Amino acid sequence: MEMGSQIKTLLGTLPVAPGSSITGNKPSTFDYDDSGLSVAGSSSSSRASSPLSWLKPGKCVAIDCEMVGTGPGGKISELARCSIVNYRGDVVYDKYIKPELPIADYRTRWSGITKHSLKNAISFKTAQKEILKILKDKRVVGHALHNDFRALKYFHPHSQIRDTSKISLLKKNAGLPEKAGVSLKTLALNLLGKRIQVGRNGHSSVEDALASLELYKLVEDQWEEELCSHFQLETSTSAETSGVSDNDHFCTVK
Repeated sequence: MEMGSQIKTLLGTLPVAPGSSITGNKPSTFDYDDSGLSVAGSSSSSRASSPLSWLKPGKCVAIDCEMVGTGPGGKISELARCSIVNYRGDVVYDKYIKPELPIADYRTRWSGITKHSLKNAISFKTAQKEILKILKDKRVVGHALHNDFRALKYFHPHSQIRDTSKISLLKKNAGLPEKAGVSLKTLALNLLGKRIQVGRNGHSSVEDALASLELYKLVEDQWEEELCSHFQLETSTSAETSGVSDNDHFCTVK
């Protein structure tokens, strides 16, 4: 199998994202070029392209979700806001979402969600459809992504998940034990010199998505090389037991 075909197998084809950005209360639509990058103004802190030629920037997004409490005692976490940024740091989706169950706890101190926030919120089913269309065939960056995917009632392919809470390189660079649990706030302060999640108005899902993206970029080169080597070994072992040829490996870096 040629390199191009192998890469296509790994990364898939790029869908046209229907997402919108919210500035204040006024959403604006982003247009996309063939690479999947927004043609709107880009973040000054983001790189123009990936350091690995086979990693397409248009195939990478960062996500963060805010949840409120529903059900008895507000113990069920349901999606109330979702923000997605592309590789350049442009906001491609940022919407408030109405939970399916009655809200028992807005968790405003952490979520930043209030009753007013959800006044014109879209339904969960509508949001889920829009969000999953954007995430399809993408490398998805975020922090503790299992919480976001649980709220979305969705399972993303493991090989396409880039969870900054699990990147040992980040913990090492921050001087933290590899197996220690670490917050996005701590990593952002130690490695980016940025203070996030401060104040009493709750978290900003856009800010958190951007912080995760910047952290990922700090170690992208080395981490992607390590991941690709891991997938090569994994698929090589599988090929030996299933009769699949070496040409069918998951990815190849030359």
